[in-house]
Amino acid sequence: MITRDNESIQYDCFRGCTVVTDPQTGESECNYRNGCCKLRDQDHLKGVPSEKYKDLFEVRFKNTRKGFYINASGQSVSEGDFVVVEAMTGHDLGIVTLCGIMAERQMKSKGIDPETAELRKIYRKARPFDIAKWQEAIEHEHETMIKARRIAAEMGLEMKIGDVEYQGDGTKAIFYYIADGRVDFRQLIKVFAEEFRVRIEMKQIGARQEAGLIGGLGICGRELCCANYVTQFQSISTSAARVQDLSLNPQKLAGQCGKLKCCLNYEAPVYQEAASKIPRVVEPLEFEDGQAFLVKTDILRGLLYFSYDKSSLADIYALTADEVREIQEMNREGEKPESLRSEPSPQVLGPDFKDAVGDDSITRFDRPSKGRKKRSRPRRDRGAKGGESDEKK
Repeated sequence: MITRDNESIQYDCFRGCTVVTDPQTGESECNYRNGCCKLRDQDHLKGVPSEKYKDLFEVRFKNTRKGFYINASGQSVSEGDFVVVEAMTGHDLGIVTLCGIMAERQMKSKGIDPETAELRKIYRKARPFDIAKWQEAIEHEHETMIKARRIAAEMGLEMKIGDVEYQGDGTKAIFYYIADGRVDFRQLIKVFAEEFRVRIEMKQIGARQEAGLIGGLGICGRELCCANYVTQFQSISTSAARVQDLSLNPQKLAGQCGKLKCCLNYEAPVYQEAASKIPRVVEPLEFEDGQAFLVKTDILRGLLYFSYDKSSLADIYALTADEVREIQEMNREGEKPESLRSEPSPQVLGPDFKDAVGDDSITRFDRPSKGRKKRSRPRRDRGAKGGESDEKK
């Protein structure tokens, strides 16, 4: 909540809008704010005319819930408009995020055929009364979630209610919950209906989806991928960490959801392709002056580092993947190269990138302090002082 120019501004990043309240009149005004909502959309085909799909729109609700609708209102609807849409029971209120040909492409990316899909309707643009009723229902969401958690705990159900979403007309509430196994919540629904006086819908989500609903910052300092753009979660295994030579430390590999980080799969295919070009070294390489043991592998550069002492990294020598294959072929035929020591040992290079945070000092923008100048004491005239003493004597 921010107060500015005698107005109270509330940022609702769960739905992607701002609510401006005038304290004198008490009237509220909602505005669309695409930059602060989760899974925000970017219409890169804005302005491209499409007569075929001109009445097709994507409407977003709370968190990551979205839907596709047909404009049956006869009104001109555009991106950022608050609209009243058809729901299973009653009506709901959402924000238009995509329209026209971009909404059609979004449907195809999710496996929905715009030609055969049965889409619900957009009734009209939201009126001030609709928005006021919508905001009144939103105010009850947090309180309802706390009460629902308490009721579920009293009934001894092994589940966690992560979020509550009210429908635009306030007649229905969706309870998002997490559970390891199957939960029989038939009696819970009856208690919820008596307590909250609304229609109840229970929707189970996973730990990754919960993290996307709550949001937050990752260890990289950026917004969580699941809260920013990830909609379909793929299975992640420790093999993705092994192929990248990452430490199998659960505390470092796990995200805020307690599962393996989604970003482990981002670079895994690149490492798998690069690792396929690296020869497998099971036994040490045979040279005339001894055996060379593999101590390090740079997968992306295609370099393998060998040392005559496998317990020391003092003197190591780098060989390319092709050179290692050639030496392995010579060893199979009973031949041994001369030595690795014939050439100077190359320096083991670090990564190519530079960490700008670590390179510079945090005090580089501070003004240099001016040191205090030492005041030079005036030298006394030793001759005059000595003369005074002689006269006194």
